[in-house]
Amino acid sequence: MADLPERTSSEPNVDIMRATYRALREHGYADLTIKRIAEEYGKSTAAIHYHYDTKEDLLAAFLDFILDRFVETIHEVETTDPERRLDLLLDQLLVAPADHHDLLIAVLEMRGQTPYNETFADRFQQNDEYVRYMLRTVIDHGISEGVFTDVDAEHVTRALMTIVDGGRTRAVVLDETDTLATARRTADEYVNAVLRAETDRAEET
Repeated sequence: MADLPERTSSEPNVDIMRATYRALREHGYADLTIKRIAEEYGKSTAAIHYHYDTKEDLLAAFLDFILDRFVETIHEVETTDPERRLDLLLDQLLVAPADHHDLLIAVLEMRGQTPYNETFADRFQQNDEYVRYMLRTVIDHGISEGVFTDVDAEHVTRALMTIVDGGRTRAVVLDETDTLATARRTADEYVNAVLRAETDRAEET
């Protein structure tokens, strides 16, 4: 089983993070300013700069904040069986974002800056590594328990991540309301075809 990838630790001011979330949903990444975040925060821009020197520093902390909340959610399902854990992980990746479409747009805008912004690139890389780690871990566990077919867990993980990333991107770029639901169904079809193929045949015999 692979080692847990290291993540940047941070202790962001939760009220500022929530203000940043609201400002991103309202204005998007392109029109986001410290002033607008401060307005949502209910304090002056100086209060924001007391914690974060630049908007980039603040947004880097915000990406950490989002990842931390995702990790907390995932940890809540770590004690369930592998099949249920995988279902819940995929729900968090493809069902939950449907309730936060504006934020999904803003995060995709920030992801688009990664070729030019090393700080953002590092955060998104950490996020990707952690999500892949969690998926690969539950797949490995299912294989060891005999509930999943003995397959290349790394390949399956990357395939599922491709479905997740593609679904999220299409949901934003094409504004298709059913894209995430389609991606979630596709992920289930892939899991059934690849991870449950041999185990299903064994049950039939």
